[in-house]
Amino acid sequence: MKRELARLIGGQIFLHACMTGMRLATPLLALQQGYSALAVGILLALFSLTQVFMAIPAGRFTDRHGLKKPVRFSVIVACAGAGLAILWPIFPVLCVGALATGGATGITVIALQRHVGRMASDANQLKETFSWLAIGPAVSNFMGPFFAGLLIDHAGATPADAGGFRAAFVMLAIMPMVAWFWIRKVKEQPKEPVLPEHANNRVWDLLHEPLMRRLLLVNWLLSSCWDVHTFVVPVLGHERGFSASVVGTILGSFAVASALIRVVLPWIARRLQEFRLLTGAMVCASLIFAIYPFFESAMAMGICSVCLGVVLGVVQPMIMSTLHQITPSHRQGEALGLRIMTVNASSVIMPLIFGAAGAVAGVSVVFWVIGACVASGTPQAWRLRPHHASHRPH
Repeated sequence: MKRELARLIGGQIFLHACMTGMRLATPLLALQQGYSALAVGILLALFSLTQVFMAIPAGRFTDRHGLKKPVRFSVIVACAGAGLAILWPIFPVLCVGALATGGATGITVIALQRHVGRMASDANQLKETFSWLAIGPAVSNFMGPFFAGLLIDHAGATPADAGGFRAAFVMLAIMPMVAWFWIRKVKEQPKEPVLPEHANNRVWDLLHEPLMRRLLLVNWLLSSCWDVHTFVVPVLGHERGFSASVVGTILGSFAVASALIRVVLPWIARRLQEFRLLTGAMVCASLIFAIYPFFESAMAMGICSVCLGVVLGVVQPMIMSTLHQITPSHRQGEALGLRIMTVNASSVIMPLIFGAAGAVAGVSVVFWVIGACVASGTPQAWRLRPHHASHRPH
């Protein structure tokens, strides 16, 4: 199991890094070409748009076909999305690349999370395996922006010229191929039989469970924190004259912190229940967002970024562990798709709101509004108490 989990983490790192690198490179290129904060918000929203429409079909597809077929399709799409930006680095093509790499990452996430959830034998092992799997996105959140930023600044004749951006897109197009190298040898899990009485179930039936509704709300609020940070830091850095490398390092420090906390998270998770960790994360995130705008130097922003990374780094493994415990095993792909759809529907809408609010009232207001929203939703995390849920055997 450990070797297979290591392969899955390695594959996830490289495919996800393709998308996170694109999320740094494309808005920086758009800003350099003179596009507004609102246009950048639209561009960032497109990374999530494909996942809104494809998440539930992708979940059903993974329930039927397992791991490798969805991942192979995702690798092809991600390579094409980054490859187009190499040939035509103009705003409409950047939008297509955002749709492609975002959609490919979403499908892969569903396939990997479903596969890993079925590898676990009990609730404690669920928390442990998802804690290890969550290291992948944390590493790729650093690796993609950091190396893309370095290439943008140093691979061209002058910092942030066309050659630097093209070099970054070449690197990002290669990353999905490396991901397939890791995942292609993973053994498929046996298919889950579907009883005749469940054959015509609709995905919306999952929302009849109150715990599922609360879990999706908590997940949406905390995911919005990631979206705000990813959107605001490049805009704020551009306003303050930071280079692409500095912006990439600030975002990368967030990723490093979230990765480091996930290394020790299996130990923490054995001692604290999921609902306690999620409640604590919401309280801390709302406080960090309240003070973040008052720090103006790159160093101070980096410190805030690290603190936020530690707080949000515990979230996804606890969300995934809870979701697998409250969902029937033959519908876990659908449930994962529903989670991805709701989170990314927010990720499509929220950057548009962030961009408009930032243009009218300033980016500081964006921090304070999302902090207030997270604080107001904290009681829902506390109500995810375990006596309402029972683990569904695989």
